[in-house]
Amino acid sequence: MSSPSERNDRKSAFRKGGKTGSNKAERPGPPGVPGRSGRPRETPGGRAATSGANDWLWGVHAVEAALANPSRPRPKLILATADRAARLEARFGRLPALQVAEGAEIGRKLPPGAVHQGLALRIDPAEPLSIFEIGMEPTGLLVMLDQVTDPQNVGAIFRSAAAFGARGVILQDRHAPALSGALAKAAAGAVDMIPSASAVNLSRAIEELKDLGWRVVGLAGEAETELEAALDGSPTVIVMGSEGEGLRRLVAERCDTLAKIPIA
Repeated sequence: MSSPSERNDRKSAFRKGGKTGSNKAERPGPPGVPGRSGRPRETPGGRAATSGANDWLWGVHAVEAALANPSRPRPKLILATADRAARLEARFGRLPALQVAEGAEIGRKLPPGAVHQGLALRIDPAEPLSIFEIGMEPTGLLVMLDQVTDPQNVGAIFRSAAAFGARGVILQDRHAPALSGALAKAAAGAVDMIPSASAVNLSRAIEELKDLGWRVVGLAGEAETELEAALDGSPTVIVMGSEGEGLRRLVAERCDTLAKIPIA
């Protein structure tokens, strides 16, 4: 557990520092991605999955954003082609963990098909914020994901949240993919540009955020109100449901209102 001063440093660093096209994500992805703590995350069926690539990031934007994030621990290993290595050292100075490698060698360290752009990084994740930490200053917009499991979807949501100025993203502790690998690549560095929080129980997290001064809007295709009309300028949490089922009943009931994004 981090000290209060470390948590304050983490929040201050992030302070320096959407619409997704539907009312829920498009397609369920593979479950069982390990948690941010590094322990295997259970799949919806209850089986823990393991992988040797859970602490890897790849791609220029994802790696450079992670190295620039003061909340991250020191990198374990950086693999880069000669030109990428020169770019990193020009920006970050000497990096003891940096090793120059051929593109094919980098690819062998990563999952099949990983588009690494000549750059890969092994690094532990930043510690997620608590609900109180991410919501203690009610202003702007937060995004909450109710069991969205596809890494590509979550990465795209992080990227959109950062692009539209969201204050952060809240994920459920167990039913969410790790913020690494293909997810971080899809997010184009956004997982290290805006803070994220983890909650064991989203219904309780919503109640806590309400107590802190947030209004909560759940996205549901069957809602009568359109999202634009539901946003009133107050500090708002937008809750997005899972790829298959949308918002769970208890989560939807805790929202102040439900809204839809109009689509053809």
